[in-house]
Amino acid sequence: MTSSSGAALLVALLLIPLAGAIVVALLRDNDKLAKQTALGFALVELAVAVVAWIDYDPSAERFQQHFSLDWIPAFGVHIAFGVDGIALVMVAVTALLVPLVIGFGWAEKLPAQRTAGGFLSLILLQQAITIGVFAATDVFLFYVLFEIMLIPMYFLIGNYGGARRQYAAVKFFLYSFLGGLIMLASAIGAYSLASDELGKGTFDWATLVEVVSNAPLSNQIWIFLGFFLAFAVKAPLVPLHTWLPDAAAEAPIGVAVLLVGILDKVGTFGFLRYLLPMTPDAAVELAPLVLVMGVAGVLYGALLATMQRDMKRFIAYVSIAHFGFIAIGVFAFTAQAEVGAVTYMVNHSISTGMLILVIGMVIARGGSSLISDYGGLAKITPALAGVFLLAGLSTLSLPGTNSFISEFLVLIGAYGPEPVYTILATIGMVLAALYVLWLYQRIFHGPVRGSALVNVAGGPGTALAPEVGARKAIFDLNGREKLVLAPLVVLVIGLGFYPAPVIDVVTPSVDATLQSVGISDGGN
Repeated sequence: MTSSSGAALLVALLLIPLAGAIVVALLRDNDKLAKQTALGFALVELAVAVVAWIDYDPSAERFQQHFSLDWIPAFGVHIAFGVDGIALVMVAVTALLVPLVIGFGWAEKLPAQRTAGGFLSLILLQQAITIGVFAATDVFLFYVLFEIMLIPMYFLIGNYGGARRQYAAVKFFLYSFLGGLIMLASAIGAYSLASDELGKGTFDWATLVEVVSNAPLSNQIWIFLGFFLAFAVKAPLVPLHTWLPDAAAEAPIGVAVLLVGILDKVGTFGFLRYLLPMTPDAAVELAPLVLVMGVAGVLYGALLATMQRDMKRFIAYVSIAHFGFIAIGVFAFTAQAEVGAVTYMVNHSISTGMLILVIGMVIARGGSSLISDYGGLAKITPALAGVFLLAGLSTLSLPGTNSFISEFLVLIGAYGPEPVYTILATIGMVLAALYVLWLYQRIFHGPVRGSALVNVAGGPGTALAPEVGARKAIFDLNGREKLVLAPLVVLVIGLGFYPAPVIDVVTPSVDATLQSVGISDGGN
């Protein structure tokens, strides 16, 4: 076993939510204690993540806090974990969002015969596996965790979601599982190349990067395609995106935060961790294909978002557009665009997580996710309207919010090498302003109207205007909701004016990734 001074921190980050999942699962008969215990474990995890961030030294070696154990020595498989700057920021975001999700769902009613203990144990298990995916430095271990992470999410959607939850859960599982199987074929191909080159196979990430990156282009292309398909499904890029609108629409709000805010990032994380370092020649050769998919995602997601009638499906299409921007940043192969893509991953988690939570608060008050069931809500809930607007402005990357610097870096970094794709992508920025402000106006402006906010008087067959109905008893943000949203508000504004803490951590890892593609100056 190898260790470093920070290995204990990474072990703790992996084991705390796993232990929490086991403990909370045993509290199925006591919902209140299950919630308190789950929140306690999640807050401890967040505290450890803060310490791990402080412990990480961007100027030192790329992978830190690492450790390794033999798992299957005959095949060169290890239980090996370590974090670079890119993994660290995603681990930190995961640790941040889970306690907020637990706090949001404190008063949420679960489906009949479902307990808080069962629900929250799955949330914590999902957190543990997701952190393992980001931190894995053995390719076979990464694949195993990549597939296992589907299981808790499948049950979270299938057991606790909406009316079409089973359909959405199965579709989500099959898309991701099939992509993972194809990735396994590429991993085995990389293993075989290492065996031929070294006389002994291995799944060690660093060794495979060295071997496969020097393989002929034809071999790299096949390995690239297997990994890319799995990551493009997870990201999701058009046309492999169709599982996301159904999954996001049927998932409970807290689960949607983790699905869209965290799990989807495994795809774009995989681009950076595996595709560029391991298959650099193939990445450059096939970059136009990915850029086309990225631009298609930006435009298609934005256009479909403007047409949605359901708020949760709206979020799904907005995210598809954002993932298109991230893909453009990754495959533009410049330092600015790459840093922009990584910070976009972080800021998208914050902004979209916040937007999903405030949408959940709207739905909790009105009992409907249909946009047409609301209107004039700002007159009843001005604080909720204000936070909703801030989340929306961050989503459209308004200057002064956290997302602006990410989108700006992607566009300015990608314009030099890829001006056509960049210009097309900027159209998505205009559409973003349209769909965000349209959503906000429909829900919060005008007179109080809509069946979610007004009880219309009269019996069957009576058609009365909403203005003559009785307004439902709807309240503004309560103390718990303000506490849940406060950290996100601080990050949206704080990182908007001072993004250096994230940029400084990720830049050395981005530079190392670019060097593996033969780019050392962030140029062309």
